[in-house]
Amino acid sequence: MSERTIRLNPRLDPRDYAEAYARDGMVQVPDLLNQESADWLALALEHDTAWHLSLKTPEGGKLLSPQDMAELSREAVTARIQHALSEGRTGFSFIYLAYPIIPALLTGKDPGHATHVLLQFFNDTPFTTFAKAVTGEASVTKIDAQATWFRPGDFLTQHDDTGVGERRAAYTLGLSRDWRPDWGGQLMFHDANGDIERGFKPGFNVWTVFKTPRMHSVAPVAAYAGGKRRSITGWLRDDPPVK
Repeated sequence: MSERTIRLNPRLDPRDYAEAYARDGMVQVPDLLNQESADWLALALEHDTAWHLSLKTPEGGKLLSPQDMAELSREAVTARIQHALSEGRTGFSFIYLAYPIIPALLTGKDPGHATHVLLQFFNDTPFTTFAKAVTGEASVTKIDAQATWFRPGDFLTQHDDTGVGERRAAYTLGLSRDWRPDWGGQLMFHDANGDIERGFKPGFNVWTVFKTPRMHSVAPVAAYAGGKRRSITGWLRDDPPVK
């Protein structure tokens, strides 16, 4: 088991971001982690992660593991991808790669993986105190997480992250270096008319947190994009912690 740790940037003060969050319902916190922690996460996603295919299917969202993909025919995979694309024309759909941090941790897979350490960090007192102070969500009991990788052509159509009351805020921790805005992949927020009221390009070690429910989407990554749009995403929740 790895003894490495994830650490919050000691220079951060939640009061520097709480006012903007209270006013706008969203805020970005640059340099959330210390540099060593952010670099370790990025390296783990680059070299040590078993990515799954995440996409909308007729049965709902599904994760196809590398083993699942190996067992399916090329035609079967193509059919699933085509279904997700067709769903996106008229409603909610998505295609991207994901690493299911919580299931991997609970089943003992990939011990010591940097994202497992990050999940523990997110749920330890120093970070939950910081997150509650930024968002004003004092009832948060836990923070979940998955790793995502949007490749050229991958997308996430508009949705508002409505749950059953337990999702107090959504977040992304960007791990994309030197991203050009014309490469796509922006996290975009939509108003009632469908116009983009705000958007953020992928960044590195930047924590974006926003109040839910709120309509948003991820723009498709361009075919000519020269970087890798990777991030950790999840929700600040107030349902009872798993015992």
